[in-house]
Amino acid sequence: MKKNIKPYQSRRLYALAAAIFVCLGVSCTNSLDIVPDNVATIDHAFANTVEAEKYLFTCYSYLPRSGSTQGNVGLLAGDELWIPDYRQYFQAAPWTVIARGLQNSGEPAANYWDGMQEGKDLFEALRHCNIFIENVSNTEKVRDLQVDRRARWLAEVKFLKAYYHFYLLRMYGPIPIVDENIPISAAPEAVRIKRRPVDECVDYIVALLDESYSSLPAIINNRNDELGRITRPINRAVKAKLLLMAASPLFNGNPDYASFANTDGELLFPAAASMEKWERAADAAKEAIDESEAAGHKLYYYRTPEFEMTDTSMIQMSIRGAVTERWNDEVVWGLSNSRAGTLQRAAQPLLHADMGVNSAYASLAPTLKVVQQFYSDHGVPIEEDKTRDFSQIDQLRIATSAERVNFEERYETARLNYDRENRFYASVGFDGGKWLTADLPTRRDYEAYTVKAKVGQISAGATFGLYSETGYYSKKLVNWESRFAANASIREYPWPEIRLADVYLMYAEALNEFAGPVAEVHQYLDLIRARAGLKGVQESWQQYSTNPAKPTTKEGMRAIIRRERLIEMAFEGSRFWDLRRWKEAARELNGPIRGWDINQKDAIAYYQVRTIFQQRFIAPRDYFWPIRLSEMTVNVNLVQNPGW
Repeated sequence: MKKNIKPYQSRRLYALAAAIFVCLGVSCTNSLDIVPDNVATIDHAFANTVEAEKYLFTCYSYLPRSGSTQGNVGLLAGDELWIPDYRQYFQAAPWTVIARGLQNSGEPAANYWDGMQEGKDLFEALRHCNIFIENVSNTEKVRDLQVDRRARWLAEVKFLKAYYHFYLLRMYGPIPIVDENIPISAAPEAVRIKRRPVDECVDYIVALLDESYSSLPAIINNRNDELGRITRPINRAVKAKLLLMAASPLFNGNPDYASFANTDGELLFPAAASMEKWERAADAAKEAIDESEAAGHKLYYYRTPEFEMTDTSMIQMSIRGAVTERWNDEVVWGLSNSRAGTLQRAAQPLLHADMGVNSAYASLAPTLKVVQQFYSDHGVPIEEDKTRDFSQIDQLRIATSAERVNFEERYETARLNYDRENRFYASVGFDGGKWLTADLPTRRDYEAYTVKAKVGQISAGATFGLYSETGYYSKKLVNWESRFAANASIREYPWPEIRLADVYLMYAEALNEFAGPVAEVHQYLDLIRARAGLKGVQESWQQYSTNPAKPTTKEGMRAIIRRERLIEMAFEGSRFWDLRRWKEAARELNGPIRGWDINQKDAIAYYQVRTIFQQRFIAPRDYFWPIRLSEMTVNVNLVQNPGW
């Protein structure tokens, strides 16, 4: 019998009989998030199909809960969303510690190495994966398990094993590879495993993904019980995400880590950047697109309005629904273990008298910087639009009847909120802006509820942290059918861990880096822009930008693709990781968090820019998580990340 322990923790050896859990629950959709609490022996856990399936769900249960502020590190650990100091309804270690520049090596926040401070123990997850693979691969066990089902289960757990390695690699950089269980009788030196070079880690994860691919289903047929289980499109999309990360500046020939080595001098980062890695990433992303589209995945469009809606509202409903509509065709990977419920409450402001602060917290606030990153209505950055003047973002303007779909008519609000693209109005709530809901009494989109956020108005929130720090609200995360009245009825949705738009953006980025701004780069960007009601990149820049030649160069398209990604994936936790892999975090996260002066009653005073917090990011230290110091004393072969 073999046993896997954390690669550095010989003190945590324990009997296998006490390590195996048996899961409760009747279906995968309801069981993927359950860690069983009763103990059984290995033989019992793999005695039959029923018991083995429970163990399969144990392997799934370590997937991060990305539909929550605690489980989705990227939501609050960066500069995209900010919450009040008084965090009554959702304590969030990533925000409390990481976003505020207080990460430490004594007790790291969001610790996925040890499973502490709102992190999950992913080395424990790998132990369970190895136990499952070892036992289910043995045809003398689980004898009633059909051959094709056995192959699928093994493929699912090999994928999960690959994904947990990927998650650790993204967070910590080079990691130990946990390929198989370490014998319980192993000598102490065998336990003290070293971190492996980045390229070796990437190749190992790719091999696992490729090995598991063919035995996975292309689609989920049993939608009642198995949605959220791993499919071929999920497998290919994660491979593309891994290889895109590996090709990016943080991992690909990063001079900041050129001398980072194991105790024996083995270098852990590649010495030079490789263009071949971009080609590899582009090929993987295109394969993911082809696999996803063959399985029926496509960009989500809202087609069936329930009441009178303009074309503008239909576009915005498509953008919102791509995230919040349950199991829509754009969702390549939805996390059935993580449903966005409390997250919606945190994003929702009060809109009418029937709502209560116990239902709508209004605390998850987009920062002013992120609000400014959305395009103008011409589909170009507001600082480049030659026909729109955004130089005075706080200048007041009164909405007209022609603007009543997005604004309360005759309401005074800031110039920054006008003349913006549909993704802005679909994603961001603001003072004077409309918020469309399914329970709208008038059944006309232009009479939707209005956010009124100044002091004394209904959306201003309350004490105890139930208000927006910036004056903006993350509308994109709220399902339009959720109701926040006294008897709240939140329409939860499985978190969209990977959307097809994300895969399109991965392909455009990798292909541009490898081949330059060729036609296919524009093709996949323009598909996303068309859904947002925008013209293609070339046409938009030629007609409206002060830099019309920007899309014609690799460098120009790089900037466009990155901006497009930050807009399309806003408030989904992507920005945090993208800024890191691009090596842009040191620039972006060393500035102020800003918003409007929310403590004011009149428009002139309210629309003054206020600094809420001054962020600090120390490079290269903060690009990777620290390993907890106490673990360094246990394993003398384990090296700490630079700067910690």
